[in-house]
Amino acid sequence: MSDADKTAPEIEHVGKLILAARELLEKYRQDPHRARFHLMGPEDYNQAFDPHGCIFWKGRYHIFYPFFPGGVNYWGHLSSTDLVYWTCHPTAITIAPGDPDRHAFAGGSMVNREGVPTLIYNGLEAGACVATCTDDGLIHWKKHPANPVIPIPKEGSPEFGKYNMWDVCGWVDGEYHYCLSGGNRKEAGDIAWLFRSRDLVHWEYLHPFYTSDRRWTGEEEDCSCPDFFPLGDKHVLMFISHSRGTQYYIGRYENETFYPESHGRMNWPGGACFAQESLVDDKGRRIFWAWAPDQRTRQRALASGWAGVLTMPRVLSLAADGSMLINPPDELAVLRYDARHRENVKLAAEAEMPLKDVTGDCLELALEVDMGKAKEFVVKVCCSPDGEEQTAIVCNPAARTLSIDATRATISKEVVTPYPHNFMAFYADNPLVDGRQDVRVQTAPFELAKGERLELRIFLDRSILEVFANGRQCLTQRIYPDRRDSVGVALAARGGALTVRRLDASRMNASNPW
Repeated sequence: MSDADKTAPEIEHVGKLILAARELLEKYRQDPHRARFHLMGPEDYNQAFDPHGCIFWKGRYHIFYPFFPGGVNYWGHLSSTDLVYWTCHPTAITIAPGDPDRHAFAGGSMVNREGVPTLIYNGLEAGACVATCTDDGLIHWKKHPANPVIPIPKEGSPEFGKYNMWDVCGWVDGEYHYCLSGGNRKEAGDIAWLFRSRDLVHWEYLHPFYTSDRRWTGEEEDCSCPDFFPLGDKHVLMFISHSRGTQYYIGRYENETFYPESHGRMNWPGGACFAQESLVDDKGRRIFWAWAPDQRTRQRALASGWAGVLTMPRVLSLAADGSMLINPPDELAVLRYDARHRENVKLAAEAEMPLKDVTGDCLELALEVDMGKAKEFVVKVCCSPDGEEQTAIVCNPAARTLSIDATRATISKEVVTPYPHNFMAFYADNPLVDGRQDVRVQTAPFELAKGERLELRIFLDRSILEVFANGRQCLTQRIYPDRRDSVGVALAARGGALTVRRLDASRMNASNPW
């Protein structure tokens, strides 16, 4: 057999693979619910799609994330120079036969005392594991031969019962590396334990990192996916509880102990903001992403061939009063096109105004509103002409709330928003068991100061909706309109007249290549 005869079948096989990839890409592009400018993994079912190990290094933003070949957690790798367009890299952390880490669960990153980027992660049954990078592109990672560097305490050992090993994060301070492991204890609620090491191998357990306050969290809540960092003149511990999603403490860090002074949430019943991770970039900005769990039933998600979306990057900072500020980054402006602008749009009480020149399923809306005598201001998106499908964003200053009402977001019976455990729509054939409810209205606290105008930034990307309000609040919702004509946008006033001082609307280009 000639060399040509040998290579012909290989060429034919590669050709079939390329054709299949093109067909899959076209299927994804035509899917009315697949995000266009939010970050997604290139694999099929990135569910969970927790961001891990986020780090800015040598001019690039890096995000690692879980995917599950053979049901085992690996870490994939994406990077970007601009927060908009992303490159997919080879798998960063794999699990080989004989490895002590049976999975690579949630973890963080740090630049170790030798100046080398280092990942620290939950090796599940093993304990905390570390891997260091061997190149500036963060492509090649080497697991430490001493893994797990912090093993799970065995029954009968001196450490047994003192702490648990679960999701971890790490940082460097002075001569020590620090590791934080989150968890739950029924008598204490959410809790985390602190460890330190000079060499990343020999770790000393110190003590519980903070004391949970029952004013803020329930005893069933845990501290998972911890992320600890300085912000302004304070420190922040961001984490999730599996029952209620993303939240944070702001407080003091003194003598290797964290003292929470305030608490905030980024997810409320009916919402879709879950596991999160952050980094600090070369501009000094603290930027975070969170997984927005799929709210389609498992059967429908599997039929679509994909699952897994991250929120937009969000810039965190502290206000003068020490509260959290949350804003979209300026970089996303490059995706705008077909802009529309209006000023001084007056809405009478109980009036609804369709915006006939503003339609679509990938939009950015920026509004500045003088509430006047109105009790509520409403922005409706994804509206069908007859109103059968619509999603309403509602600000009620008197009630001090901001809401997303998704009760009419879709006519599909295959969408469910379970609470608690908002990720269960994909994971269970029947997610509404064990006391969970299908909550379609997400309501968050939000207060306008006297005379302050309402400022909304609304980002719609097919099945994910994010609403920023005055830089102080942000809501995340997954919506799945089934009708192809559900692309309308409308404004409404309730209980009195108001004036929309400024409205800027733009369509958004796709940045997700897959």
